[in-house]
Amino acid sequence: MILEVAILNVKKNQTHAFEKAFSKACLIISSMDGYISHQLKKCIENKNQYILLVKWETLEDHTIGFRSSEKYKEWSDLLHHFYDPFPSVEHYSDI
Repeated sequence: MILEVAILNVKKNQTHAFEKAFSKACLIISSMDGYISHQLKKCIENKNQYILLVKWETLEDHTIGFRSSEKYKEWSDLLHHFYDPFPSVEHYSDI
């Protein structure tokens, strides 16, 4: 199992629209091969910041399967315009 971790900084006054778009986008990601689960958490101290945690069966399920899919374009069209700056994504494994 691989954990994808992304800190999402959403543009000011866009959090409601982002959350609405994410509710649609989560249907996309959850349909992908290798997807296990996800969580989106909102920061208490910084109201424009979220953390996205996605569990994948393998790293390649995310980096190749999802990111090179047609569904990724739908995902990015729904969400990427909300971010400033664009998030970096890191992957973690169990020890």
